[in-house]
Amino acid sequence: MVRRVVTQVHQQVSRLMQGNMITRPPAWYQAVLDNPPLSLPPKSPPARSAYDKQPTLKEQKAYPKNPNPLPIHYIEDDLRRQFFRDHPFEAFRPRTLVESDRIAAAHPIQKEQWTRLRQRGRNPSSEDAIRFAVNLYQYHSMPLSEAYARAIAQFRALKSERHVAMTFAVMEAEQLGAVFGPSELDRSFEKEKQELESWKKQEERDEGELAARKRWKAIVEKRQGVDQWTKGEQYVRLWKEGIRPDYSPMLSDSS
Repeated sequence: MVRRVVTQVHQQVSRLMQGNMITRPPAWYQAVLDNPPLSLPPKSPPARSAYDKQPTLKEQKAYPKNPNPLPIHYIEDDLRRQFFRDHPFEAFRPRTLVESDRIAAAHPIQKEQWTRLRQRGRNPSSEDAIRFAVNLYQYHSMPLSEAYARAIAQFRALKSERHVAMTFAVMEAEQLGAVFGPSELDRSFEKEKQELESWKKQEERDEGELAARKRWKAIVEKRQGVDQWTKGEQYVRLWKEGIRPDYSPMLSDSS
């Protein structure tokens, strides 16, 4: 018998009896007809929210053969890319990457209350400008291009104000007799000079070690002439005379 769902077994037996495939009904047939099983509840996929659905610009197939994951897109990425394209030297500002033992609390000025970049401080960073542009776009109904232009204008104004203030503060301090230490650039140049000097010392040390190794090599006296091989006669003569042979190098000329 063909495999069927539980609720359709008695229906299949009825068809087989009508086609004379079964002459005798099973013992349970009449009981199932008197008390038919409950039908299974309909199964349908859960509804997807608009946020979870794929944005369709054109008609697509319901079940593609090779589905690809959707790209994750954030507005901050576009603004950050444009910001560093307009201000490339902001990427050279030193920033600490050390994580703290706790997550920093959110700034009290948020959403509709944040209308000016100066509300977060007089020395904003690049991330402050990007968040301010996103805040204007999301909570102040401002076009993204206009929000970015306003955030950049306020960012540049605050940076210019800080630069002028620090310049005049340094000039005033120097007039009052203050002496400033070397800057980060000067310290980096000094470290580079020290490193180059260490390389020179290392070369001198290597040359000294090479000369020391050569000093302990055997130095054989070179003799000119064809009579330098005596067939051992000179050795035997010196041995009979009790003269001990000396194989050390000649340090001075002997008379």
